[in-house]
Amino acid sequence: MKNTVKILALVIIVISAISCQDSKKPNYQYFPNMYASSGYETYGEYKVFNGEQEAMTPVEGTVSRGWMPYDYKDSPEGYALAKDTLKNPLPYTEENLAEGKELYTIYCGICHGAKGKGKGELVKREKILGIPSYDSREVTEGSIYHVMYYGINTMGSYAAQTNEEERWKIVQYVEKLKADLEGREVRLDKEVAIVVEPVEETHEPVVDNHQEDAHH
Repeated sequence: MKNTVKILALVIIVISAISCQDSKKPNYQYFPNMYASSGYETYGEYKVFNGEQEAMTPVEGTVSRGWMPYDYKDSPEGYALAKDTLKNPLPYTEENLAEGKELYTIYCGICHGAKGKGKGELVKREKILGIPSYDSREVTEGSIYHVMYYGINTMGSYAAQTNEEERWKIVQYVEKLKADLEGREVRLDKEVAIVVEPVEETHEPVVDNHQEDAHH
C-alpha cells in the first residue's frame, strides 16, 4: 500500500512539472557554445566585417602559394597522355626512395600492401577487393602520378593529402616495388658529386703597423 502511494505521488509530481512548463520560456541551457558556435564561419556574412563577410574570397585566377597547376585532364584521354608523356622531375636517389617508402606506407600500403601485391590490411579484411598486384599492370611514372592526383575506380584522390613533391617520391617507390616483383633492378640516377677546390694557403709575412711606425 505504501509503495502504491509513493508511486502515485511521484506520477503527480512529474505531471505537475510537465504541465507547468512554458514552451515560450525554455529551461536553463548548459554549455550553450555546444549548440551555437561563437566562432565565425569561413566566408560567413556578418555585419561586423567590411563588406559584411568574414573572409574575402580569393581573387579570380590566383592560386595558393606553392601550388602548381596540373595540365592533364581527369579523363581517359588525360590518363593516356600522362601515361605516355609525364615524367618524374625528381632525381631517382636513395634518399627520395626512402622518403617515398615512408609516404607509401602511410597512404598506400593499407590497400596495396607493403610489397605492392594488392594484399593490404583492408583487402585482408575484405573491406576492399580486386586490387591488382603492380607486376600485373602496365603502369608508368606518369600514370601512377595521374592516378594519385585524381583517383581511379574505388581509389580516391590523394591530391589533398600530399603535395607535388611527395607524390613524385611515392611514384619512385611504387616503381621500385614493381621492379622487385618483376625481378628487375630499380632505377637510380648517378648523383653529381660536388667538387670543392682546395684553397691555397698563403705564407705572406704579417706586417705589424705599430712596429713599422715605431721605426719612423
